[in-house]
Amino acid sequence: MSDAKDLFPILQRSADPAAVAAIERLIAEAPDHHLCRINALAFAARNGLDEEDVLAAMLHAAHLGLFDISWNVLCPGCGGVLDSNATLKTVKKEQYVCALCAAGYEPTLDEMVEVTFTVDPRIRKIGAHNPHELPPAEYFRQIYWGSGVDLPDEGFAELLDDFMLETIELPPGEKAILSIQLPAEFVIVFEPVTHAVQFLDVRGEPTRERQSLSIVIDREHTLNQTLEMHPGPLRISFENRTDTRTLPSVCVAAEALHEMLAKRRPFLTAKRLLTNQTFRDLYRTDTLDVDQRLKITSLTFLFTDLRGSTELYERVGDLAAFDLVRAHFRVLNEIVASEAGAVVKTIGDAVMATFPTPDRAVAAALRMREAMRELNRERGGEDLLLKIGIHEGPCIAVSMNERQDYFGQTVNIASRVQGLANSQSIYATDAVVEDTRAAEVLEAAKLAPVSQGAMLRGVASEVALYVIP
Repeated sequence: MSDAKDLFPILQRSADPAAVAAIERLIAEAPDHHLCRINALAFAARNGLDEEDVLAAMLHAAHLGLFDISWNVLCPGCGGVLDSNATLKTVKKEQYVCALCAAGYEPTLDEMVEVTFTVDPRIRKIGAHNPHELPPAEYFRQIYWGSGVDLPDEGFAELLDDFMLETIELPPGEKAILSIQLPAEFVIVFEPVTHAVQFLDVRGEPTRERQSLSIVIDREHTLNQTLEMHPGPLRISFENRTDTRTLPSVCVAAEALHEMLAKRRPFLTAKRLLTNQTFRDLYRTDTLDVDQRLKITSLTFLFTDLRGSTELYERVGDLAAFDLVRAHFRVLNEIVASEAGAVVKTIGDAVMATFPTPDRAVAAALRMREAMRELNRERGGEDLLLKIGIHEGPCIAVSMNERQDYFGQTVNIASRVQGLANSQSIYATDAVVEDTRAAEVLEAAKLAPVSQGAMLRGVASEVALYVIP
């Protein structure tokens, strides 16, 4: 890891020192499995650090070459990684199927795409850089399951033994025979590399006669019809027709497996990263292809605009007005970033920003309004009057004009809501105000939103609005 020593002083200049120090210790001292598909949120919690500081530090570290970023499509059911991508640009399937859960899912950026960090092999070599050489238990831990499954650090192999009857390593092109004793349970023969699965419904009277099963492992036939079998001896013939090592495993779908998969923890979603200011600043247009349309089920949009900016230029002159407007943009950018948001674009004197949750947008709006009041007090006037509108809902992430952008009715409504706002007023829809965490922010600020319905251009029905005084 000689290269890392040269990179950390550079990282110290662009990221939080405590976060950088924790990353340096991680790379130098942590066991291999801690450096594969790092869950940034869990890392922050484990080290008692602010999540936003850690995200910024890890993104800067990745940009310097310390980490490789992975965008993994997850199964919402079992938490397994259905597809791993070095970039979001290759997440293009309309549906991803989990054979283990026997279900298909349309990918959304909210909870189905995680973003993880793996140490670059030039910095430190770990086992996961050659996943087909990992022991079976570590392949399941580091490669198959996503970072949202809260797997124990100690005793993981013993935990697998509670529900896994047998596992074999089968080289490419090879055949193998596995003999087991079937219990009277629902049994799953699962192969984590190809995701091939065979369900066995084991029931009825036990038998002493040997039962037989033949399974061909390839990448085309991952899910077979459920077979009924009796408790007793079973001889399974495996044939690996792939070009990689496979790991056919026989598991019991009982309480031990379900308990392990039920233990979940927060993870860094693609939605959260796309609305992170550091990510947008560092990676800019290198996120989505122009033909991609990726769904987000919930994102909060905040629009701002300066009231009377034209009159401002006439009143104080072009140079002074330009400096004022630039100062206003600088303050808004800082507030957006500090509330886990990102500025998508500026249009004239207006700002479009996104936040992962409504409470962050409301907190940002309140801070923006107070910041403008402070700037006005410093100048002894009322030159900066900010109109703010907030709305939350589903949208589509797209690439437009060489920039990662958003499209949909939620964006349109947020923009229209801002258009209704008066000077220094904040307008928000019921989707924002009725959010539990946003309500707590308003209650802490001792602000009571005032209900006000309105018809918006391009929206058929009346929209429930609130004015935040």
